[in-house]
Amino acid sequence: MSFPFSLLLVCLSLLHRSTAVIHHRRPSFLTPTTKSNADDAPPTAYFEVTKPIKVPETEPCSYLVLHHDFGYTYGRPPVLAPYEPPSHCPSKEFSTIVLEWSATCKGRQYDRIFGVWLSGVELLRSCTAEPRANGIVWKVQKDITRYYSLLMSNQTLAVYLGNLVTSTYTGIYHVDITIKFYPAENKHRHGVTAESLAKSAPEPRDWADLILPISRSLPLNDGLWFEIENSTESLWKEFEIPRNVYRAVLEVYVSFHENDEFWYTNLPNDYIAANNLSGTPGNGPFREVVISLDGEVVGAIWPFTVIYTGGINPLLWRPITGIRSFDLPTYDIEITPFLGKILDHKTHKLEFSVTNALNVWYIDANLHLWLDKRRKKTKGKLLKNQVEHLMLSSKLDFHGLDGNFLTTASRSISSTGWVKSSHGKIITHSDQNLKYANFMVMGNDANLQAVNQTIDFNTSVLSKMPSSPILYKFNSYKKFPLYLYTDEIAQGNNSYVYVTNVTFQFDENKVFDHGFGSLTSSLSNLQNAHGNMVVVNNLVVSGLGSTQETYKFSSGSGFCYFRNVSSSNYTILFDEVSSNCDKKSGWRWSSRMGKWWYRAQKAAVVPL
Repeated sequence: MSFPFSLLLVCLSLLHRSTAVIHHRRPSFLTPTTKSNADDAPPTAYFEVTKPIKVPETEPCSYLVLHHDFGYTYGRPPVLAPYEPPSHCPSKEFSTIVLEWSATCKGRQYDRIFGVWLSGVELLRSCTAEPRANGIVWKVQKDITRYYSLLMSNQTLAVYLGNLVTSTYTGIYHVDITIKFYPAENKHRHGVTAESLAKSAPEPRDWADLILPISRSLPLNDGLWFEIENSTESLWKEFEIPRNVYRAVLEVYVSFHENDEFWYTNLPNDYIAANNLSGTPGNGPFREVVISLDGEVVGAIWPFTVIYTGGINPLLWRPITGIRSFDLPTYDIEITPFLGKILDHKTHKLEFSVTNALNVWYIDANLHLWLDKRRKKTKGKLLKNQVEHLMLSSKLDFHGLDGNFLTTASRSISSTGWVKSSHGKIITHSDQNLKYANFMVMGNDANLQAVNQTIDFNTSVLSKMPSSPILYKFNSYKKFPLYLYTDEIAQGNNSYVYVTNVTFQFDENKVFDHGFGSLTSSLSNLQNAHGNMVVVNNLVVSGLGSTQETYKFSSGSGFCYFRNVSSSNYTILFDEVSSNCDKKSGWRWSSRMGKWWYRAQKAAVVPL
C-alpha cells in the first residue's frame, strides 16, 4: 500500500548530494498540451500574492547583474558574477533597494530551490515555478534595503539553482537578476528625521553597518547553505566581530526538503514500528531550528509551512503559487544581549541544529551589526539568558493503520544584557514565546490523512537607555494555521483518484516603537486550495486544481493592500484588488481586542 505524502513528494528541489538517493515514488505530471498547440499558446504568468513594495516617487537606477541559463547545474558550483554599486546614479543615497528575479522556462521540470548570495550573505531564497509545454514566466521582487551597507561596495554575486536536464525533464530556467536603487525623496526614515532624535541616541534605521555571512565556507560546490540531515547533527560557522558593535541581529534562512519537505505530516515512530512500515518519513510532525552561540542556546525558530510549487498536488499552484514559496520568510534572532560575550576580538561560533530532523534542511544566516562610529571599542555584559526546556508531548490512539495523534509543544527564551557605547548604556531585553499543536488523523487504511496544525511564534525586543524610557521596542505576533486533507480513492486497474484540500495562513501583527511614536502593521494571508488527480500506473493522466487567496495588509502609516484572487487549472477566475484605507472600511488596530480587525462598507470592493 502507499501513503499520501510518500506518493506526492513532487519537489525534486535539491536531490541531497547523490541523485540516486530518492526516498519516495512520485507521479510524473504530464502536460497534455501538444507541441503544435504549445507553439501557438502564450507563456503562462505565475505569481505569488503579496503587497507591492512601497517605493519613493523617484526614478530608480537599475542594472542587470546576472543573465544566465540554468540547464544541468545540479552539483556544480554556483554561478558567479561581479557586483559593483551603481556608479551611473546621480544620487548616492537611496531610500529603497529592490532585487528583481525574472525567469522563463519551457518544457517539463520539477520545482527547484535556489539561493542568491552577495559575498556569502544570502539575499533571497526561493522556489522555481514548474513549467508547461507552452512556457511560463514569473517574477520575484524583494526589498533588500536592509543590506544597504553591503550593496555599497564591490562584491561577488552567487546563484545556486540545482537543476537536472534529461530527455524527460527538459526545462531550462532562463534567469535575469536586476537590482533597482530608488533615490530618497527626503531625509525621513520611518517617518522620523534625524534632527528629531536625541543626539545621544543611535539612529533607528533598518540597515546595519556591517553584515557577516554565517554560511558555508569556500570552496563552493552545491550552494552556500548548511545541510542538516538528522536530529543529532549540528553545523556551525566561526566568526569574529569588530570591537565597536552596539547592536547585533541574526537573520536566519530556512528551507526543508526530501523526507522533511512535509515534516508537518510525518508519522510518529511508534506508529511506523507497530505497523512494520518502511520508507515512511517519521520522527513525528514537530520541527524546531535551534541557534546556539558558543554552545549556549540564544534562539529558536518554528518555521512557517512553505509549500513549494510542486508540493502536495502540483495542480494547486498554477498560476497562483503557495504562500511565501517565491520569497521564503527569514527569521530574526536578537543577539544584542550577548554582545558582552563576543566583544573580545576572539573567534566565536554560531551553531544550527533541527529537533527531530530528517534529511534534509538547508540553513544559513546573516549577522547584522551596528557599529559605534565614535568609539573603537564598546563593552557589554549578559545579565540573563533563561532558556526553558522544550515541552514536547505526543498522544497516540491507533488500531492498525488507522488512528489519530495529538502533538503539542511550547518553549520560551528570554535574554537581557547591556552594551556601553558613545550613545550611553543600552539595556536590551529579548523574548521568544512559542506554542505548537498538531492533530493528525489516519483513515482508509492510512490512504487518508488529515492534519490540523497551528504555530504561534511571538517575539519581542525592548532596548532602553537611562536617559529615555524606550530607545526602540519591537513586537511581532505570528500565527501559522494549517489544515491539510488527502485521500486515495481506488478505481481499480491499478488506478486511483488522489483528493487534496489545503488551507493555510500566514498572519503577522507588528508594532515598532522608536520612542517618538509607534509604527504598526498587520498581515493576514489565507489560501484555500482543492484538487484531484487521476493516477494510473503511478502517472498522472488528468486532474483539476483550484486555489483562492485573500491577502490583507494594513500599516499605521495609511498604506493598505487587499487582494482576493481565485484560479482553476491555469485560469484566473476573478482578481479583485483594493487599497482602501479610509475611515469607513479597512483594517484597524483595536487595543481593546488586542488585534487588527476589518470593517467593510456595505459595497466593499474586497469581499471577506
